[in-house]
Order: sequence, then C-alpha cells, then structure tokens
Amino acid sequence: MSDHAQEQEMEIEALQAILMDDIEEIESSDSGLGTKNRCFQITLSPQDDDVDEANYTPVQLALIFSHTEKYPDEPPLLNVKSIRGIKPDDLQVLKENLEQEASDNLGMAMIYTLVTSAQEWLSEKYGHEEEAELEETDTAKEDIIIPHGEAVTVESFLAWRERFEAELALERAKLMPESALSAPKEKKLTGRQWFESGRASAKGATAVNEESEEEDDEDIDFDDDFEDDEEEDMLEHYLAEKSS
Repeated sequence: MSDHAQEQEMEIEALQAILMDDIEEIESSDSGLGTKNRCFQITLSPQDDDVDEANYTPVQLALIFSHTEKYPDEPPLLNVKSIRGIKPDDLQVLKENLEQEASDNLGMAMIYTLVTSAQEWLSEKYGHEEEAELEETDTAKEDIIIPHGEAVTVESFLAWRERFEAELALERAKLMPESALSAPKEKKLTGRQWFESGRASAKGATAVNEESEEEDDEDIDFDDDFEDDEEEDMLEHYLAEKSS
C-alpha cells in the first residue's frame, strides 16, 4: 500500500470514529463525482443549541467526497447536495468555497477541516432562519385573542344603564346647595331642575354659600308635577342614607 493510500485509509477511520452515524459509504454511481473510487457521504445539520430540534425539522446538507490517487497532495473530489431545505444557489457557493479551502490545505488530511467549514456555513446561513421561524410561530400564537367575560345582552345593558343613572342622580344630589336639600318636599329641586336653573356654574364655594343664604329669604315655589319622578326617588334615597 502506497503512502497516499495508507494516509487515506487512516483518515477514513478517524472520520468514522468522530462522525459515527453521520458518515456512510455510498455507491460511486450515486455520488455525482464521476469516479469509481470509494465515495463517502457526510450528513450535516445547523448547530444551534438555542433551538429545540423537537419543534422543527432542520435543513440538512450532504457533503460527498472521494480521495484521488495522490490525495492529500492534490484536492479530493467534492460534491454537496441538499437533503432538506438548501437552495441550489447556496449549494454552488458552498462548493466553490470548499474547493478553494481544499486547495489551500494541500499536503495534509483536510476532510474534517472541510466538514467543519461546511458546518459553520450551514449554521450561519440557515440556523438563524429556523430560530426566526420558531419565534414568528410563538408570536403568532401569542397574538391570538381569546375572548373573556360574558357577552353583552339587552337585559345586561338595561341593568347597567339603570345603575348608571342612579349613581348619576346621587352625584348630582351631592352638588346641590344645602338649602335645596333641606327645603320642604314641595320646594325641593330635582337634579335636572337644579342644573337647568343655571346654579351649577363654576362660581366657587363662596358664591354657593351666598346663594344659599339668599335662598333662605326666598319663597321657592315649584310645581308639584315633577318631570322626572325617578330622579326624585333617587334623591330621597340619597337623603335618607345621608341622615342615617
């Protein structure tokens, strides 16, 4: 056995020990190298520890090589093939890069060096794309809005409006002058009457007090026919709670 053949055999044994199941001998007719010498295929995938391989199918690359008669003093025969997801243009670029690197490493066993370069290229070119797809999928799941709470119905809206109007009437009652609240029932103002009378203008606390003193001497006379009996009932309810 020549020195070249012995060196080639030792390299094959070393590659099999390192790569294990990722390297296999294939038929020369399937290699695309146009040779009858022994041909080997090494399967590569992007190396990315941050990506969970259980959640996606990685791209895969086949690096095919065959030793020439004078290897490593001359370059090996090389071919690259997509097993899954590699674009043809990218394969051509990778093959040219590997052939150039093989020429730069003449005189030494170089197959594992070429494998490392192909692995780094694959991780840089495709590893981040797979991770980005996972992030987009997770983001899309987060963007799905799940409705919560009860649906709005006519009955629920009417109940809400009744509560809102009651609270509004109580708030109006709080803003009314003390004279209007303490007057006899036949002289009391409803919230609507008081607001329509123009006494809700922002005159400050002093103006309100002065107006209250003047109302002590005035003969407040309103019709017994109130426009809004519901608001009067709300006001009486508020005064009853206040006195208690």
